[in-house]
Amino acid sequence: MDLTGIHHLTAITADAPANNRFYTETLGLRRVKKTVNQDDTSAYHLFFADGAGSPGSDLTFFDWPVGRESRGTHSISRTGLRVDEASLDYWAGRLREQGLNLGGIATTDGRGTLDFEDPEGQRFRLTADQPGAAHPWERSPVPAEHQIRGLGPITISVPDLAPTEAVLTRVMNLRPARDYTSPDGEGQVHVFEMGAGGPSAELHVAVQPGLPVARQGAGAVHHVAFRTPDRDTIRQWAEQLRGFRIPNSGEVERYYFRSLYFREPGGNLFEIATDGPGFAVDEPFETMGEALSLPPFLEPRRAGIEAGLRPLA
Repeated sequence: MDLTGIHHLTAITADAPANNRFYTETLGLRRVKKTVNQDDTSAYHLFFADGAGSPGSDLTFFDWPVGRESRGTHSISRTGLRVDEASLDYWAGRLREQGLNLGGIATTDGRGTLDFEDPEGQRFRLTADQPGAAHPWERSPVPAEHQIRGLGPITISVPDLAPTEAVLTRVMNLRPARDYTSPDGEGQVHVFEMGAGGPSAELHVAVQPGLPVARQGAGAVHHVAFRTPDRDTIRQWAEQLRGFRIPNSGEVERYYFRSLYFREPGGNLFEIATDGPGFAVDEPFETMGEALSLPPFLEPRRAGIEAGLRPLA
């Protein structure tokens, strides 16, 4: 029983309209779902992805009126985004024009990379990916050959490797792959892979005992989710966690996928999520993400929910 890769990553924004503009206009992603946090319907939950809304490409945001993140360990510290090997120069120029906090093109773990921060300080790393299947969005302002393909690798920060490694390898069945020294001061980083491996299926663990404990806020990552094929396998994962006596949410119906949540020993929130049914389950594929979508159990409350949300335009 193996996880097959990164499913999605959910972060926090304090400015949903500006967030929506940045991820669709600057990064050129497709907004594939405009909905609400199912546990806090006063907040948007925005999903940005490739043109098909593919599992493994979802970058999502909760819209909460909070201050900025206080950085430190016990955190999901860097979000990887995969691009074509020939696209790093394009992105360096595009992001520089936006006046973003931007590093230089470098080599990290043997791959070309480009680090940058979004306007709220979320830390990203563009990573050169090998040619492969891509699902560009035809209405993106970014040319198809340069569009972001999906997520990965994802980096977490912990103060002690051993307890986190035990859960990754014994419970989640990830494979230790290699170690490297980060060129940007993150120190020693340990790479764990799942499924077929590669940047879309890697979790990088930076061991940073000297850092303070992070405090979440705007620009922080709330959780990272890993892929499992279907409801049968997520039930197996629920049994696996119970067998190891790891506290967890049990299966949660999110309508667009089914989820299971738990924390690893370093305090980071992990989710296992099914690949389907996907974002076109409740609206046409051609227009998904344009209107406010609500799962059936929230539909009776639509009027009140819409009244509490500010327009994104």
